[in-house]
Amino acid sequence: MRLRSRFSLGIILLAIAVRGTAAEHVAVAAAANLVYVLDPLDAEFAKANPAVVLTREIGASGGLVAQISNGAPYDVFLSADLQFPKKLIQAGAANADSLVTFAYGKLVLWTLRPGLALASVESVVRNPLVVKIALANPQTAPYGRAAEEVLAKLGLAAEVKPKIVFGENITQTAQDVLSGNVDAGFVALSLVASPKLKGKGHWLDIPAELYAPIAQGAVLTTRGAGNPAARRYLDFLSTPAARRILASFGYGLP
Repeated sequence: MRLRSRFSLGIILLAIAVRGTAAEHVAVAAAANLVYVLDPLDAEFAKANPAVVLTREIGASGGLVAQISNGAPYDVFLSADLQFPKKLIQAGAANADSLVTFAYGKLVLWTLRPGLALASVESVVRNPLVVKIALANPQTAPYGRAAEEVLAKLGLAAEVKPKIVFGENITQTAQDVLSGNVDAGFVALSLVASPKLKGKGHWLDIPAELYAPIAQGAVLTTRGAGNPAARRYLDFLSTPAARRILASFGYGLP
């Protein structure tokens, strides 16, 4: 009888221990330009943190900010810029001390039209065969904001307006190009350089001097600030392994 009691107690303690090791969860809200790079990043993080369960939500940075501000249960916010994380900090929804720049995004003009030469942004905008050009909603997507800045600096804003098709986020914009719904689109280099899209179509690198640096910011939400696993995930983004992965997708490194 005493042996059975000890055995039962041992099972209970083992169950508690197992439950404890599996109890760490990190919910990540990530900008759409990161959709393909997150798989290898998360796999690398899991090597040192096998007991941490990662979940993610992908969307436009502005849309994710609205969700977090309204109480969505995310621990880490990976934005396509620094403005949106700072907005969360100002609203008391994120931890100011945790904000870091983990990568710099790059903008390209991408097409799947085999006969469309991408000599310059001007030549594409003024090409009569180019009827539709996609870019992400500049109100919620920093890459869309960067594309608008490029067009304004080149004096093409008014000229291109009738051709513009807005995507909800940068992934939607890339999908519009991929599906053939548009002739070309301003997208993140990280998308077209990914294994999923590499080799599809061709693109033009947009000169960096035509748009403000797309500094991608990571921050812990107020919920995530009390989650040790979320802190480890944030710190992981600055490790050599994470930086190698980000660089392989075309990101610039801080």
